[in-house]
Amino acid sequence: MTKAKAARATATRELLFLPLGGAGEIGMNLSLYGCGGKWLMVDLGITFAGEVMPGVEVLMPDPAFIVERRDDLLGLVLTHAHEDHLGAVPHLWPRLKCPVYASPFTAAVLRPKLFEAGLADQVDITEVPVGGAFELGPFALEFVTLTHSIPESAALIIRTPAGVVLHTGDWKLDPNPLVGPVSDEAALNRLGEEGVLAMVCDSTNALRPGESGSEAALRESLIELVGRAKERVVIACFASNVARLATVAAAAAAHGRHAALVGRSLWRIYEAARETGYLSEVAFLNDHDAGLLPRDKVLLACTGSQGEPRSALARIVAGDHPHVALDPGDTVIFSSRIIPGNERVIFRLQNQLVGLGVEVISERTHFVHVSGHPNQDELRRMYQWVRPEVAVPVHGERRHLAAHAELARACQVPQVVVVENGSLLRLAPGRAEIVEQVGTGRLALDGTKLIAVDGAVLKSRYRMARNGVAVATLVLDGGGRLAADPQLTVHGLLEAEGEDEIKAEVIAAIRRAVEALPVESRGDGERVREAARLAVRRAFNESRGKRPLTEVHLVRL
Repeated sequence: MTKAKAARATATRELLFLPLGGAGEIGMNLSLYGCGGKWLMVDLGITFAGEVMPGVEVLMPDPAFIVERRDDLLGLVLTHAHEDHLGAVPHLWPRLKCPVYASPFTAAVLRPKLFEAGLADQVDITEVPVGGAFELGPFALEFVTLTHSIPESAALIIRTPAGVVLHTGDWKLDPNPLVGPVSDEAALNRLGEEGVLAMVCDSTNALRPGESGSEAALRESLIELVGRAKERVVIACFASNVARLATVAAAAAAHGRHAALVGRSLWRIYEAARETGYLSEVAFLNDHDAGLLPRDKVLLACTGSQGEPRSALARIVAGDHPHVALDPGDTVIFSSRIIPGNERVIFRLQNQLVGLGVEVISERTHFVHVSGHPNQDELRRMYQWVRPEVAVPVHGERRHLAAHAELARACQVPQVVVVENGSLLRLAPGRAEIVEQVGTGRLALDGTKLIAVDGAVLKSRYRMARNGVAVATLVLDGGGRLAADPQLTVHGLLEAEGEDEIKAEVIAAIRRAVEALPVESRGDGERVREAARLAVRRAFNESRGKRPLTEVHLVRL
């Protein structure tokens, strides 16, 4: 979409919705609303690369569309403090330079991240209590309390001259969330009576029947499981689940154990919770002090439930944690669900634990986790309250979006539109309609630099990982003849046995390719390099079935 066209569209009474992340995938959320020539951003998150991108851990949406229009960007509103909703702020805010609006707890989680990025004094954060309201240009905004697996998760009511939108963020309906209030059903009913043009809604559990379950019921189960254990117990959980941390403390107290936190992100969340009035009655030991206690007197909460390679649990299993170790007879409870795509690393970690003689308890066999997202019955109740004219499923893979769309139609929603990242959806006036597909992309945090996922760096790295690397060095004299045998260095291609023989064959192929060039062509460095490069790749393809990433260094005497 051209800048001029976008300006014409939003200068009218049109109301636009544009996801740049989080539609057709779980994580990496970035949503835009356009009205009256201005734009509003909701959430700015990351996702994790897993094992598919060597050297990269974090991915985030490319905000190029809104960066081009940042003079018309009124602000960024954060619905809650999960990484897939705010984790990209320290990395992408310098490109946006807009005000940020968040609840007190969400702001308390964000500020240390900004401090580490050197942005603490640059980002203007306005704290808005859940239930609070504020205005940004043509957008009148209001936070509505919804339960989730983190405090102060809020739906966002967006009132515009063209109609009202409910952007749910992540949510569930927990009658007893343990930390924080229950969902504000009355506010949602009032909103439904007011009239809602569209609801942009979480689809993560749209394939799951029933309800997601309550943290209170889970607490009882975890207390029972900890009571069965005889030695050291570890509960691996999402660091952001403050209610789960309170449950760890309760389970420890119930069985005469001391609760401890192991992992930097757990301490950060704990400190943010204490700062904003949560967990005021709970105290945890650090890993050093916990390591000094008898094994049957400690209960550890650890990061690493998704098999993250640098997490506390991964370090403990590898034997390189300075204070905590696991022995035969200990127990590790994975109090989390398996996020799609993480199966391989989680099962590897669990197998390593079993190899150490540790009992592993997970959601496959025991009641150890409740989701923070709505199952089908909760979605139905939300549609009964809000009664939108248009349903827009987001925050899910395509199969989740399709299931959510089917459920919305069954709830008699007049119009359902399934979008993907880059779908520019006109919500009003008239029927909701995707009017254009805009360019989208992903950025990878490579060390300290952001690079394009489809750029040359990662493409080269992927080729190196799959096919290895070969570097040839040629020395030519003034007449263009080889002054010595070419030198060859290879990585990730050859075992020690038989290496010299294969390298000799490749070197001979390089010599033949260079000597086959006409003498007058050997003065052209690029032609010489290309002939040698092709010779290397062909020789390795014939001998090993590999075409390595090949570099040729040319030296002239």
